[in-house]
Amino acid sequence: MAPRPDRGTFKFDKYYLVMEELRAQANTGGTPITEHAPDPMPREWLEAMHCPDYVEQVFSASVPREKERRIGFPVTQRIASRVRHTNGGTWLAAQLAMEHGYAANSAAGSHHALHETGAGYCVFNDLAVVSNRLIAQGHARRILIVDLDVHQGDGTASLTALRDDIFTLSIHAEKNFPARKARSSLDIGLADGMDDDGYMEVLERTLPPLIADFAPDIVLYQAGVDPHGDDRLGRLALTDNGLQRRDRFVVAQARSRGLPVASALGGGYGEDQRIVARRHAASMLAMAEENRLYPVAMLGG
Repeated sequence: MAPRPDRGTFKFDKYYLVMEELRAQANTGGTPITEHAPDPMPREWLEAMHCPDYVEQVFSASVPREKERRIGFPVTQRIASRVRHTNGGTWLAAQLAMEHGYAANSAAGSHHALHETGAGYCVFNDLAVVSNRLIAQGHARRILIVDLDVHQGDGTASLTALRDDIFTLSIHAEKNFPARKARSSLDIGLADGMDDDGYMEVLERTLPPLIADFAPDIVLYQAGVDPHGDDRLGRLALTDNGLQRRDRFVVAQARSRGLPVASALGGGYGEDQRIVARRHAASMLAMAEENRLYPVAMLGG
């Protein structure tokens, strides 16, 4: 794991705290968890979606300062190793989801990373890279990316824009970052201050017919907790209960149709990182509990 960088504003310690929260829940009789350590994402998989020159800049820790400013932290050798492993974590989560129905990456969800640069605390776009590889290896023919982070998934939308085998749904705060939105397959921008009930009305109206119409083989879920009303970078007003309602609904809609779900951590920001980590852990545990209500789904290779 990479240490916190000496420049930039992103707080890496929430990732350690998420795992502490998950382990504490399991050790006190809560939902049991099984931990897996991912392999680093192969370079050629990253280069299939990102500019090879940019991949080389990351691997050699020579990312230009203007790109580092756009990312939000310096890309050191340790950070380069970290993002290869966190991207590998989303790949592993997808493989485990196809075996068990649901699996989570306790990091990543790097949906702002673009073809030639990172952005918004994201270096490589694990959602786009993993989607491309799942299809290339024949694990899936059609993939639905459900992005419920408070920020639009502009990088994912841009990287998959010309594909009809990857559908990107982004439900986000309309007036939040990025200022210039990309075009997802379906974008729904929400008004500031939307609460649990308003959010769920939008999600319940949107997701079931989308799954039925697109007929994906797997769902990759960007499960950011930054729609929470207390989030430092959010503009919505969901509660802890609202986030768990959202997450359970996504998993239930997929699993009731026999579709595996792999989630990535996504955004969550606040001065008290343990509170943010607790929200992320509760999100993953709620999805794991929901998955237990449905039979395991297996995809043909």
